[in-house]
Amino acid sequence: MENYTDEIAKLKESRLAALAANGAGITTLEEDEVLQKYHAVLHDLRKDGVNKILEIRQAIVAAKKNKMLDVETKAKLIAKYREEIVKAKEIAATNKAEDGRLSKEAVAYANQLSAVFIAGVNKEEDDKEKALKASYEKELVATKEEYKKRILGATEKEEQAVIKYELKSELFDLKSKFQSEVSKCRDAKKVAFVEHIQENRGLRNGKTKVSENIVLGFKNYIYQFKMSKFLLDNGLYLAILVFFIVCIILAPLSGNGRLLSLPNILTILEQSSTRMFYALGVAGLILLAGTDLSVGRMVALGAVVTGLVLHPGQNIVTFFGMGPWDFTSMAMGARLLLALSVSIILCVTFSAFAGVFSAKLKIHPFISTLATQLIIYGLLFFGTSGTPVGSIDADVKDLLGGRWILGVMDGELITFPKLIIPAVFAVAVAWFIWNKTTFGKNMYAVGGNSEAAAVSGISVFKVTLGVFIMAGIFYGCGAFLEAFKANASAGTGQGYELDAIAACVVGGISFNGGIGKISGAVIGVIIFTGLTYCLTFLGIDTNLQFVFKGFIIIAAVALDSVKYLKKK
Repeated sequence: MENYTDEIAKLKESRLAALAANGAGITTLEEDEVLQKYHAVLHDLRKDGVNKILEIRQAIVAAKKNKMLDVETKAKLIAKYREEIVKAKEIAATNKAEDGRLSKEAVAYANQLSAVFIAGVNKEEDDKEKALKASYEKELVATKEEYKKRILGATEKEEQAVIKYELKSELFDLKSKFQSEVSKCRDAKKVAFVEHIQENRGLRNGKTKVSENIVLGFKNYIYQFKMSKFLLDNGLYLAILVFFIVCIILAPLSGNGRLLSLPNILTILEQSSTRMFYALGVAGLILLAGTDLSVGRMVALGAVVTGLVLHPGQNIVTFFGMGPWDFTSMAMGARLLLALSVSIILCVTFSAFAGVFSAKLKIHPFISTLATQLIIYGLLFFGTSGTPVGSIDADVKDLLGGRWILGVMDGELITFPKLIIPAVFAVAVAWFIWNKTTFGKNMYAVGGNSEAAAVSGISVFKVTLGVFIMAGIFYGCGAFLEAFKANASAGTGQGYELDAIAACVVGGISFNGGIGKISGAVIGVIIFTGLTYCLTFLGIDTNLQFVFKGFIIIAAVALDSVKYLKKK
């Protein structure tokens, strides 16, 4: 081994001297003799140690799954493998220090070599790109001149129109060819850097490095960056960001105080907390290319039930002549569980009712949820006569809907809203369902193309109904928490469905189905809540706030439609 490493050291010294004098001199890192030697030595160090451990573990997994082996043979084989692992671990421990030293040394050399190699590739491709641009501009001028003469020589309008069309087509072809060649140059630069990262990972036996991953991600973004696509994807967010910056500047100038402060940010998050549940629910339906117009009425339904159960003393509200009730004899824990359970059950029942019609009879969710909205609205107002249920018990309201005192900052008392905690938990649950479960993958499949999903064996009925039920659970939880913010009545939640839908669309969940992320819905809710808060903070009339929201919604849907048409 010592002779081998001495040979590498001498070879590396001469190689680095040659690099300093002559530049890269290689077309790929794989052909470098020094790196080949490093790989050979590291392979010898690892083959009976860390690599052997990995191979044996894979063999154990295969043995456990092998149905051809009887129990006794399988047990003996696995025991033998485990004995081999013990030996391999001893070898790995013996070689660990030398492996670490050599891999570190090899990566340092690879970085030196790659710096020269990448610089050479970048220069070569940059020169090519400049030559391509000069050639394209020259060809562009020549083509325009040629067609200009042809147009002037044509006597008929129809003939001129044909020539103009041919010119347009020729210019398009020239531009496409130029862009294609430029893309090849950028791809070559990207490949050179990726080869460097892969080489380092190979020397480390597959281990990655956070800094390299960050740089690789950044370079991937730069190489693929197109201004038109960037503006299409982020134009609305940039406009909203500018709006918030203007509000932050105007707030102190108008005498309303400092808008960008921790108490205001926490208040925006608190106001977003219950609405997060409604957005998470409706997001699933929008992912299926549907919508839900019953959100606001379900909020009222759950909030009224919660208010009735948690009211301190006898209620003044009767429901279809039944009541009034007094739940104070029950333990508070039981009352909370009852209120939450009934709120979820009622919301799930009505949501599933709409879901059956949409899933079975293919009625668009717009219609089925509109019908559900009207049914709940009528039942609530007729049953309660529109009477508010009153406030809930003060102790439990502070327990779940109050705030924790954090301290004083810049003369202001800083308090943390407790409602943020359940909202964060709901986001985590929704993210897990969407990204880590078969049901979540099926949602994307059905939303993208329900017919293709059905052909692939996915039950469109079960997925659609499941999304409605999931939405009902989120609505029920959100409605339960809504009662902790204000006195509930049949009018609670008016217009919440529009805010929830708008938040999802602004967050990038496409009405065309199959496109969107939970993070988008979360960002959309915070944006819309922040927008309302900023306008209120600046003293803008409530009616004018609807105008701002309307423009944002139409802009979001228009951009979504443009992106969808471009993909088609």
